[in-house]
Amino acid sequence: MFVDEVRITVRGGAGGPGMVSFRREKYVPRGGPDGGDGGRGGSVFLSADPQRATLVEFRHKRRFAASDGERGGTDNCHGKDGVDVDVPVPPGTLVYENGDLIADLSEPNQRVLIARGGRGGLGNQHFATSTHQSPKFAQRGEPGEERVLDLQLKLLADAGIVGAPNAGKSTLLAAVSAAHPKIADYPFTTIEPQLGVVQIDVDASFVLVDVPGLIEGASRGAGLGDTFLRHIERTRVLVHLLDGALDPAEALAQLAMIEAELRAWNSELLAKRRVVAVSKQDLAGAEQTLRAVQQSTSDPVFGISAATGHGVRPLMAEIYRAILDAKVEQAPALQSEVVLRPKPATNRIVRIVKEKRAFRIVGDRLERLAAVTDFDSDDAREFFERALVRSGARRKLERAGIRPGDTVRVGGSEFTFL
Repeated sequence: MFVDEVRITVRGGAGGPGMVSFRREKYVPRGGPDGGDGGRGGSVFLSADPQRATLVEFRHKRRFAASDGERGGTDNCHGKDGVDVDVPVPPGTLVYENGDLIADLSEPNQRVLIARGGRGGLGNQHFATSTHQSPKFAQRGEPGEERVLDLQLKLLADAGIVGAPNAGKSTLLAAVSAAHPKIADYPFTTIEPQLGVVQIDVDASFVLVDVPGLIEGASRGAGLGDTFLRHIERTRVLVHLLDGALDPAEALAQLAMIEAELRAWNSELLAKRRVVAVSKQDLAGAEQTLRAVQQSTSDPVFGISAATGHGVRPLMAEIYRAILDAKVEQAPALQSEVVLRPKPATNRIVRIVKEKRAFRIVGDRLERLAAVTDFDSDDAREFFERALVRSGARRKLERAGIRPGDTVRVGGSEFTFL
């Protein structure tokens, strides 16, 4: 089954909590705090696996989570980091979040970080000062990132065959490659894209894709064309295959229809290099159709018969030559592919927002600190209060009219203002 769209949820592991511990050894008075830091949570990566050609494996498993980091130990021992998770996807997979493209895995074996694991909490050794030499608190681990992502596959092929139903696209693909597409004498025998490798020489080959037939209105949802048209957007060369069994006027109308649908779907498709082929040259009258098409366009036009092999090798040679030329022309454009949206810089601005009977502190640094603070610990709460004073948040809260006993919210945490 061919699946080219799926929604998944990924979550990085939470960081491990820091340890509260004090050095206790004989003959070593006042050993001091020695609680170790928690381990970092594992992260989730997407990697382009060249052995995969569809997203079908995501039909039953759509949630991927890395493991959490472990708690820090005594004697300043660092907790074990969580294990990263690699999620394999086919090359050509686009990754969207809330409709925005955040990653494009267009190269085999490409690997991108998609959900970062949380930092481990600091052990109590970090909070010792000259005036507070025995801190009895440590930080909790930071939560890992969680994201809901839409994966969309655009097949990576060098050339794509487009044409109306029953024009002979599947027959041509089967004749020039080891692919085995379904071939029958009724429309829409191809209901999903088919890939094949065309061998030109010992060290020369290219990937050819056959998409379901286009009919008038395909770009607006008619037939199957709009479902799979995006799979030819990455190709370098388009092969327009016309049915040689049609009379000249019908063949020219078919060519105009294909161009109109491609333009309506994505006008950039018309800027690609194009090769035109007229099939079924073993039938009577097909040669007349071929001449009419040759006179109507400046693109290379070939008459072929996939059944007898007539004209197929010259057509494949021309496609390969066009691919090589297109690679030279498109090289600068291909280097500008989107690869993972950069993480936004930390915002140091602190704002106070009134929420009914509570006050919310908005600020990246304080929100991250609140996420790892254990508000049930008096020492940890006191440490956070000092951070509020240093950042200016407490002064802003007082200006906003806060009173002792009011609720303060920071990120997903809340506490009572004293």
